[in-house]
Amino acid sequence: MPLSALDRRIWAITLPAFAALICEPLMLMADTAIVGHLGRAELASLGAASTILSTIVGLCVFLAYGSTATVSRHQGAGEPRRALEAALGGVWLALLIGLVLGAVVASAAGPLGAALSSSARVADLTSDYLLIAAASIPAVLLVLAATGALRGVLDLRTPLVVMIVANVLNVVLTVGLVYGAGLGIRGAALGLVLAQWAAALALVGQVLRRSVASHASARLRWADVARAGRDGVPLLLRTLSLRAVLLLATLVAAGFGDAALAAHQIATTVVLLLAFALDAFAIAAQTLTGHSLGSGDAEGTRAVTRRVIAWGLGFGVVAGVLLAVTAPWVARAFSPDADVRAAAVPALLLVALIQPVSGIVFVLDGVLIGAGDGVYLAWAGLVTLLVYAPVALLIRATGAGFTWLWAAYALFQATRWVTLWWRQRGDRWMVLGAA
Repeated sequence: MPLSALDRRIWAITLPAFAALICEPLMLMADTAIVGHLGRAELASLGAASTILSTIVGLCVFLAYGSTATVSRHQGAGEPRRALEAALGGVWLALLIGLVLGAVVASAAGPLGAALSSSARVADLTSDYLLIAAASIPAVLLVLAATGALRGVLDLRTPLVVMIVANVLNVVLTVGLVYGAGLGIRGAALGLVLAQWAAALALVGQVLRRSVASHASARLRWADVARAGRDGVPLLLRTLSLRAVLLLATLVAAGFGDAALAAHQIATTVVLLLAFALDAFAIAAQTLTGHSLGSGDAEGTRAVTRRVIAWGLGFGVVAGVLLAVTAPWVARAFSPDADVRAAAVPALLLVALIQPVSGIVFVLDGVLIGAGDGVYLAWAGLVTLLVYAPVALLIRATGAGFTWLWAAYALFQATRWVTLWWRQRGDRWMVLGAA
């Protein structure tokens, strides 16, 4: 069946968004492969430091989401100048937050390294890496804000090209600094810093060029910074609730032993991999929802919602079936340990079972983010956490078993679906116009 014009618009955003999304984990994979040849201690220190940096970036993803929603709404309302001024407000906010967080991580590199390390040598290496890599934090946050802004004006190509170039640059620099210059783990950190700042400057430069063309002021406007921060707080709270669920699940899994914890890592990795694809659909939902609401098109917004739900559900069904069929081989690919595989396969089957619901959850999350309905999303995130946490803790207290923990994950996703589906059925989130 041929694709409709709306379907083509959705895929024109989804495909480059997905390609850009996987660039960050690919950069980490490249660093892992390069540093892994230095030795066990160096690889362990990279793992510890990456956990800290990825947590910071994950919590600050609101800089991208909030910017996309605001910029796309003004763009849809026929206000390109205001759209770019709002985008620059997000860029300034990202820079300010990044400088503060970078300074905090640099100053606390020693204690952070000691807290997450398994030996004195790993702690020293982790501290060395963090001390240098802290300089990449402002750049990464600028990349988030600028990428979100460019998505809002339907420019998906620039972030994709920039991130591909940044990945190649990171590999070249890291290999040269680690082995050519003999800097070891410090060279890997420096390569990351240089590659991320190159990406940040390129993306912010593109936003500035668009601002000049739209006669938007690039100077620091505290009102726009405050607006970006105000819009970002609910999305930050939403993200915190999701992170709390992931952390609690890991803690409960650890209580069931090494095999269960290893199986939990396998299932979590698969969930995160599938999330990249679903996040790409969510980005399409954010962008198109913001545009249609900004233009005052209520029926167009409903049409976007229906189509992204259909695509999210379709992807979830296909992914679920494929995962259910291949679950034993997926587990075997990750681990040769029979006990780990025995624990992982039922968890993967539960992930497969809930995938259709997950597909709807991700796209509805994107629709409501694009509508600027962050306050509701924050409350919905709290509700789902309050449903999940007692169940997870009960599973740990009763020793019900690792498989039940992933049944609780299915309950978590189902609860998210209920809260988001109920919201989208009403009209309170459909605020038309540029406001």
